[in-house]
Amino acid sequence: MENDGINADPMELEKFSQLAHRWWDPNSEFKPLHEINPLRLDYIDQLSGGLEGKTVVDVGCGGGILSEAMAARGANTTGIDLSDKALKVAKLHLLESGHQVDYRKITVEMLAKEQPHHFDTVTCMEMLEHVPDPASVIRACAQLAKPGGWVFFSTINRNPKAYLYAILGAEYILKLLPRGTHEYAKFLKPSELARMARAAGLNDARIIGMTYNPLTKVYALESDTSVNYIMAFRA
Repeated sequence: MENDGINADPMELEKFSQLAHRWWDPNSEFKPLHEINPLRLDYIDQLSGGLEGKTVVDVGCGGGILSEAMAARGANTTGIDLSDKALKVAKLHLLESGHQVDYRKITVEMLAKEQPHHFDTVTCMEMLEHVPDPASVIRACAQLAKPGGWVFFSTINRNPKAYLYAILGAEYILKLLPRGTHEYAKFLKPSELARMARAAGLNDARIIGMTYNPLTKVYALESDTSVNYIMAFRA
């Protein structure tokens, strides 16, 4: 493995590794990722000024749903993760899709030392709430971006509504996600994420909410950031 200090929770890695073989099944535990992917892809593409020809890195890429989608838009894409099983699934899926993605098992901190200021766009989606030190991840993502490049984070707000929707609703009532997927204490308020990002030298913050209507079963990007949200910054 290409790292020396691991900012990762072994239990979190194992949790997603156990599900890795189901990553590309659109009706599996990863169904929400498949359904939100077009929304976040379009948002990233738009703010980045078009992904075609851009150099991008997907931090915590898992089985490669977003990585492949960015590659399909013409981006020169790298995907990094610490789960052997998820990366194996991601690489196997390339054989089916024919897309080109450079998948690597390396921490974001180590990649930042190896390739500082190398990427036009950096994405870190649904990862900050699963690591012991999110500030370290944010600093590394900032270091990876070229001056003026875009850095995207998506995570979950920390408030009673987020607990109700993201844990009780999604994991226990609607069963959109496996029980135990999220830990409330690790959720991040936008103000906390913005503070860490500013400390890392990122600026020009943009925020948009990601909502789910349980009646229509439709996801949307809108102004409501009380549960899921995406924050974008300029390096």
